[in-house]
Amino acid sequence: MSEKKRRRADPGPSGPAAVTKKSRARGSSHAHDLRKQLTPDSDILASLRRMYDEAQSSAASSKTLNLSDLNLSAACREVSDRDASSVKHTIERAILDVARSILAGRGFSFDVPSRSASNQLYVPELDRIVLRDKSSSRPFANLSTVRKSTITARVLSLVYAVLLRDIHVTKRDLFYTDVKLFQDQSQSDAVLDDVSCMLGCTRSSLHVVASEKGVVVGRLVFTDDGDRIDCTKMGIGGKAIPPNIDRVGNLESDALFILLVEKDAAFMRLAEDRFYNRFPCIIVTAKGQPDVATRLFLRRMKTELKLPVLALVDSDPYGLKILSVYMCGSKNMSYDSSNLTTPDIKWLGVRPSDLDKYQIPEQCRLAMTDQDVKAGKDLLEEEFVKRNEGWVKELESMVRTRQKAEIQALSSFGFQYLTEVYLPLKLQQKDWL
Repeated sequence: MSEKKRRRADPGPSGPAAVTKKSRARGSSHAHDLRKQLTPDSDILASLRRMYDEAQSSAASSKTLNLSDLNLSAACREVSDRDASSVKHTIERAILDVARSILAGRGFSFDVPSRSASNQLYVPELDRIVLRDKSSSRPFANLSTVRKSTITARVLSLVYAVLLRDIHVTKRDLFYTDVKLFQDQSQSDAVLDDVSCMLGCTRSSLHVVASEKGVVVGRLVFTDDGDRIDCTKMGIGGKAIPPNIDRVGNLESDALFILLVEKDAAFMRLAEDRFYNRFPCIIVTAKGQPDVATRLFLRRMKTELKLPVLALVDSDPYGLKILSVYMCGSKNMSYDSSNLTTPDIKWLGVRPSDLDKYQIPEQCRLAMTDQDVKAGKDLLEEEFVKRNEGWVKELESMVRTRQKAEIQALSSFGFQYLTEVYLPLKLQQKDWL
């Protein structure tokens, strides 16, 4: 048989391989069609400038609500930024109370605010989680609390020493001062939050910070301890967000919005493609679960620069949990939610509805585990989700289809599809929640 006839007779691949090939072909064709829907950048920029103007106008006319403005049925506790001398004075008073109690023959204990899940309260007017003002006693002369009481006294002593020297240390440094007592860093970290809440000050006021984690790149200039930082000249790795946010100042920007990104991989793609030059923006990521410094930095940019914030996270329950921490706060640090939350962040993507809208290939969609589904259902029970109809619909769709996808699934259409098609089209259509 001739080669020509043999080729004509060959029916080609069949079964799943053929389905996958056809799916890829359809996806590529659809991606090409979406690319053709893009309008000139000048039109998208005009729309972004209108969004920017609205954000500036809204920030100028609206009054920021505080707990004190609300007549809540339950008393709540909040902390504030305080200078070193004020914190030292509060620690001295606490230790004097301990000394008087011991001399009076009563032993000593610490009254520690309860940070349990049952003591958290979501306040719709503030759109964030706060901590009820309820405390529990931590006596030294009790077998169940003696160890934690000892750790509390030790952490107070260490924080006082740090404040006396007017230096900053990391949480890891703190742990290594007494490994035998703390045993695990999670224990010293938890008591550090207790101490912050007890003293009524933010954790940064204790001069104890976390190691650098978050990074920023794009149209932002600021000073870090007096050094001028230009975030357009930081390469694809970006500038590490300083853990000592109190040393950051003089924020300047010509950006039209802030793009909050969940993962480092997407951040690097955006930075390498200089997305912030095509659409003037500031790009920030905490590389997963948001740390305190990144949350403080984001809030500060939003407050001082009055920029709208758009979020790009994975299409799964954990991406939404991460977004909710930025917006409403974490239950672990609800006592400082007024400083750590950034309200009115828009969910840009990747959303469950995007999987079909952009025809993400089946092989790039991941099956949700039972744990994923439970996490999604738990989110649907949260008050901050219930008040957003768009979030509810997307989450219900995710749970029903049991499908999730990462931002990197967009790379199936090309490594630069995220920056060249997906995000520009999202911005053009104002497709956010």
